[in-house]
Amino acid sequence: MASTTTTPTRPAAKRPDATAATSSAGTASRPDTEAVKSRRGLAARVHLGKVFAPVPSEFLLITSTALMLTGFGLVMILSATSATATARGEAPYEAVLKQAVFALIGIPLMLIASRLPIQFWKRAAWPALIFALLFQMLVFTPLGVEANGNRNWISIGGVQAQPAEFLKLALALWIGYVLFRKRTLLGSWTHVFIPLVPVTLLVLAAVMAGDDMGTAMVIALVALGALFFSGVKLRIFILPLLLGIVGAAAFAVTSPNRMHRIMSFLDANCLADYFNSCYQPLHGIWGLAGGGIFGLGLGNSKEKYDWLPAAANDYIFAIVGEELGLIGCIVVLGLFALFAVGAFHIVRKTDDPFVRIVAGAITVWIVGQALINIGVVLRVFPVLGVPLPFMSQGGTSLLSVLVACGVLLSFARTLPVATAQRRGQASRARAPRAARAKIPG
Repeated sequence: MASTTTTPTRPAAKRPDATAATSSAGTASRPDTEAVKSRRGLAARVHLGKVFAPVPSEFLLITSTALMLTGFGLVMILSATSATATARGEAPYEAVLKQAVFALIGIPLMLIASRLPIQFWKRAAWPALIFALLFQMLVFTPLGVEANGNRNWISIGGVQAQPAEFLKLALALWIGYVLFRKRTLLGSWTHVFIPLVPVTLLVLAAVMAGDDMGTAMVIALVALGALFFSGVKLRIFILPLLLGIVGAAAFAVTSPNRMHRIMSFLDANCLADYFNSCYQPLHGIWGLAGGGIFGLGLGNSKEKYDWLPAAANDYIFAIVGEELGLIGCIVVLGLFALFAVGAFHIVRKTDDPFVRIVAGAITVWIVGQALINIGVVLRVFPVLGVPLPFMSQGGTSLLSVLVACGVLLSFARTLPVATAQRRGQASRARAPRAARAKIPG
């Protein structure tokens, strides 16, 4: 009987259990996925070797203060204009509705401007200045409107606008771009002054031709602020400053109206000239004094009943002090201080000279104009006729300030994250790779 022999065969390899394989694959692939996501997230925030924050704190600070000041201004404009409008037989909400329309246009423009890259603002510097100058020239056409001795407005379709407000932002962008292009040559005064001084003088001449010295002073402040933050030598910076002071003095002496305002400011017995140059400054001070610490209450101002000229415009801060008292004034000052902190953080943190110069010029413009306006109400300065940014009635002023805030927000998006945050992100990116290395193959 034949015996059957079987040849021993090699044992078949064990097939891994499907569940185990799936579990193992899932364990092995999860670190890979996390590593990829982490690397992608890190790469999305890295540009030219710098790690950028998605939403910097400066962005939130500037946005929140701009929106709160705008809303605060709308409330105070309603309070300052509703009573007198009703007395004249007009709609009590007409003034605030016009201002609200400009706010509804300006806030989206601010947010759109915040999304634009820095390269866009560099390319827009020359076109913006040319357009703003041509826009300013319209005040000398039949569209121009003269008020209180100044010809600095135009009227189109029943809507008045002040073109000089846009010159402030355009000049800040232009000076920033020119000094950025010449950043290696700023040690020479010729490269600093040309073409900066001739073009700035042209802009000032276009504004002063309309006899608006207050706006011209703010524009000169923008140019000086840009020079200061460009890092030029102090002796080069002082010469334009002295030229500005001499020019302001010359324009003041040659104008009887300006000399009356200056002399009333210097007059210790201003009450003797009550019905002339001292009328408005005195009622502004009386409004602030009448409010005390807690104010008379929102809507309860007495000065707004045609006692205080320009109650909703240049003297809106006096109505704030009268109705909301010292506390309301401190809130306004605090909001401007927070705005300045956020804006100056951009100047301090940025590595781009263009960003530093333009952000510094815009900050000096908005904060400096606010301090000038408040100083006029407090009789620290003579009457200059500059509005309080964000709050005074005037759609063009509000629109230009909100767009300027959009430029600051655009710059804030490019700020590098702090070193500690960079290290933390780098360590989180390395952690998945270390976890993957420990998994057996």
